[in-house]
Amino acid sequence: MNKVKTVYDHIRINNLKTIMLVILFPLIFIALIFLFTWIVVPADQALETTVRVAIPTFIACVVWLVISWAFGDAMMLSSAHAHEILDTDPQNREVFRAVENVAIAAGLPRPRVYIIDDDSMNAFATGRSPRDATVALTRGIIKKLDRLELEGVIAHEMAHIGNRDIRLDMMLITGVGVTVFAADMILRMAIVGSGGDNDNKNSGAAVLLMVWLAFMVFNWIITPLLRMAVSRNREYAADATGAQITHNPMALANALRKITTDSRVECLDKVKSMSAVCIAYPGGPREFISSLMATHPPVEKRIERLESMAS
Repeated sequence: MNKVKTVYDHIRINNLKTIMLVILFPLIFIALIFLFTWIVVPADQALETTVRVAIPTFIACVVWLVISWAFGDAMMLSSAHAHEILDTDPQNREVFRAVENVAIAAGLPRPRVYIIDDDSMNAFATGRSPRDATVALTRGIIKKLDRLELEGVIAHEMAHIGNRDIRLDMMLITGVGVTVFAADMILRMAIVGSGGDNDNKNSGAAVLLMVWLAFMVFNWIITPLLRMAVSRNREYAADATGAQITHNPMALANALRKITTDSRVECLDKVKSMSAVCIAYPGGPREFISSLMATHPPVEKRIERLESMAS
């Protein structure tokens, strides 16, 4: 008989995944830059270029990680155009109480509650730890789900908070943001450096182009694969934990069915990194490749697992 994982098991697993990402991200990044630049210059020059690119990039990542640790949740909430509600707001009191009741059932501190003024159905959690976490809900998910379904969604987000998924998400979003910005800067430098007939300029531009290609492979192939490997099991775990919190797996299953009919949050269309933290993909229609790289498992499989818990 398989042992049922507890919340402490999920926390331990996520801590190990965080350490794995801290180790894998820089190692793969360095290897890519070296291999790509080695195509156009000798190995010793490729190694020198790798060091010159990697050190400032890592410094920028550390600085940005510190900033995101302090302000990352505020940045994410700002990207979603979310605003806080309090239990003193008559129109939002019922939602606030639902979050409070689920938090008590989960044995966690009550998170701050934010509303996204969008008629679609989606939700996410953010924060550094359970003590300063936030749950954000769209106006649509509040209107279109019944009380038990909404509690199921909130319990799913509380599971992410309890399992420390929110810290891992913040780290992933931060690292991707820095490397995407760096890739754009390097491409601009390569375009500027390619002008003229000087052989040194052309050689330097070729190296910069290879570095840019390494960044692109890292940002759009390696990082999504790592995120996919880390994220899909977390969604199953959050579904299962959320169902245990409410003792009603069918409520979350029914909520997921409704959410998938209209989960697009327009303000997040240009913030692709936010898709990993939402309960369902918040963008428009997905292409085949983007579905393969999805951070969430297929909703049908999530519903099937929840229904098996109910039976």
